[in-house]
Amino acid sequence: MPRLLFLVSSAREMPLADGSPHVTGFFADEALTPYERFVEAGVDVVVATPDGQPPFADPYGLEEIFHYPDDDKDFLGSVVRSFAHDVDDIRLTLRHLTELGMVGARRVFLAMQEHGVPAKEARRLVNQAAKITWQQDRPFADVLVEENLSGPLSRAEVEAAIAEVIADSKKESDEVARKLAEIPGFQRPANLSTMTDAEMSEFDAVFAPGGHGPMVDMANNPQITRLLGLLHAKRAPIASLCHGPAFLLAAPANTDGQWLFDGYRMTSFTDEEESQTPSGKHGMQWYLETELRNAGAVFDDARAAWTSHVVVDRNLITAQNPNSADAVADAVLKSLDRL
Repeated sequence: MPRLLFLVSSAREMPLADGSPHVTGFFADEALTPYERFVEAGVDVVVATPDGQPPFADPYGLEEIFHYPDDDKDFLGSVVRSFAHDVDDIRLTLRHLTELGMVGARRVFLAMQEHGVPAKEARRLVNQAAKITWQQDRPFADVLVEENLSGPLSRAEVEAAIAEVIADSKKESDEVARKLAEIPGFQRPANLSTMTDAEMSEFDAVFAPGGHGPMVDMANNPQITRLLGLLHAKRAPIASLCHGPAFLLAAPANTDGQWLFDGYRMTSFTDEEESQTPSGKHGMQWYLETELRNAGAVFDDARAAWTSHVVVDRNLITAQNPNSADAVADAVLKSLDRL
């Protein structure tokens, strides 16, 4: 049975560019999804933090906007493809996903059908409303009603359909929080700083989920320097997701005196994506993509922001954003011959 070190940040605050503190931690889905996949595949998962303190789930990552049901997310994707035929035409932003109500498109479509609107016509109305919403940066509900695209639905019925998906998303968020609370390793993690070289070398892989936490307690951590040197020497998979690649910045020098991962293809949460987050809008002290590039990374991001993207280069596995959680878990399991 392969043994994997699941390295989670225990940070709870991050200083912004103006020096003010910002609540942070690990991103809930980025931790839970891979963790469950690893355990289900029969991997021996050991949860650890840099200092042995319990990790803290960033409250932002537990908001309902990050837990929309898959059926609704998939439906929205099909709606967007109806008017953006090439990925280069799609400039998906966090605002589109979280503030414009477009994720309620499936519920509106179903409500129209319940009122007798044929599926093809309901689709046409929803697609047209979404296109206008996208182009004009207006709330989806407003566009549906004000542009006479809501069919037989009143404003109250449109808003009720959107509220329905938000309520379901809150239930999913609560379930994620419950599952995390029941994982013993997240309550009593191992302490990386007390591990010997021999103990670190026993692991067959390491995985670091994101959230802004790794930018606080991993990027310059000497214990992570030791860990990465030991695991890289045995060519063990070194994997991370979203902001998790910040821990790669702690890697030691190679035999040429350069950063250990100099010239490696990799990805992470991009500067474009970061600029759309609450902390990015307030002003970050540094951006992860920029720092990885400056360190010597050959940065490889998706053609469109917020889409799943995983990069594998030798024993290094990196993934771009929260939507990459399933794909990066697959890549790690494949590297361990568990998929």
